[in-house]
Amino acid sequence: MEEVIGLPEGMLSETDSLYLDWISRNYIDWGENCTATASNPTVSDSVYMDRLKRLPALIEMPYNEIVREFIEMYATRLRQKVAFMVSAYNLYMPIFEEALDLYDLPLELKYLPVIESALNPLASSPQGAVGLWQFMLPTGKVYGLKTTSLVDERRDPVKSTRAAARYLKDLYDIYHDWNLVIAAYNCGPGLINKAIRRAGGEKDFWALYNYLPATTRGYVPAFIAANYIMNYYCEHNISPMDMNMPESTDTLHISRPLSLQQVAAVCNLHIDQLRALNPEFKKDIIPGNEGTYALRLPTPSVSTFIDREDSIYSYKADTYIGRRTTVSVKDNTRNTSGKATYHKIRNGETLGSIAAKYGVSVAQLRRLNGIKGNSIRAGRSIRIK
Repeated sequence: MEEVIGLPEGMLSETDSLYLDWISRNYIDWGENCTATASNPTVSDSVYMDRLKRLPALIEMPYNEIVREFIEMYATRLRQKVAFMVSAYNLYMPIFEEALDLYDLPLELKYLPVIESALNPLASSPQGAVGLWQFMLPTGKVYGLKTTSLVDERRDPVKSTRAAARYLKDLYDIYHDWNLVIAAYNCGPGLINKAIRRAGGEKDFWALYNYLPATTRGYVPAFIAANYIMNYYCEHNISPMDMNMPESTDTLHISRPLSLQQVAAVCNLHIDQLRALNPEFKKDIIPGNEGTYALRLPTPSVSTFIDREDSIYSYKADTYIGRRTTVSVKDNTRNTSGKATYHKIRNGETLGSIAAKYGVSVAQLRRLNGIKGNSIRAGRSIRIK
């Protein structure tokens, strides 16, 4: 069997991003539901096949050596990341399942962000894909995800999940095969169509395997392995972390400029927790003057926000959201000495060129010098100010 290549971006490294680092330090503890050990038990092919067969999935998940290598990578080298993802998944599971159910899609697609982003809403790839579902900017725009200097809706769990569900549904309408849909989500329909043509019209992922880009060859096996490890992590002695995030949250509609820093200070919330709950705001600023945005808060803090709303908006407003709408420009051209300024006219000069040189108008030159029309003579002096 050839070496497995094309490891998806989300699972590429054991080193978590800065986001995962701070959330692990502040909001995650090791759980006790499973026995956590450093070793991974040996599992036979027949057991792997049986476990995959027992998954309640509509999408075909066959077993082979490539799938096995991905499963064992998750269960060994990436054990700590899996422990984080099993915990973080509890935050996103209701969002994923609701969107997939809304569009009548297989619920096992909820594990696609495991291989896309390792369930990190701030994840970004070297190619420019962003968020849990790793939308590229053009595709995100097609599916209604707004990106500005202040906001990136590809990082919003709810908005990006709805967009991903619509994209997956559109891909299924093209291929009518979920493995090809998953592969197309990775590399785009163009490369899938090219592989189909090169394979003589074949439309089975495994028959297309050697015609696909390297990263896409590993994508479907990684998806199968992600479904496996997220369901059988306990059997591999992986214990999920306990997420110490709010037990419940609610949203407020914001239609005025507001900084998360203002909310954190007045409502006595940790700014990192607010950022984790509202990852779409890239610079901590909610541009409510551009449109209405949802601010997610721990449920107990919603009433605090309402009671202290005026104080929140006014708290250090010039510091956190100060943007000047008008500015005055000092007129440095004005002569403050009280003395007149003169210019000696040179050959080729006109009233217009002299006026531009001194930052005055032609009408002003005419008025100061009693000139009617545009006639001036070289060698004479003209009063400027």
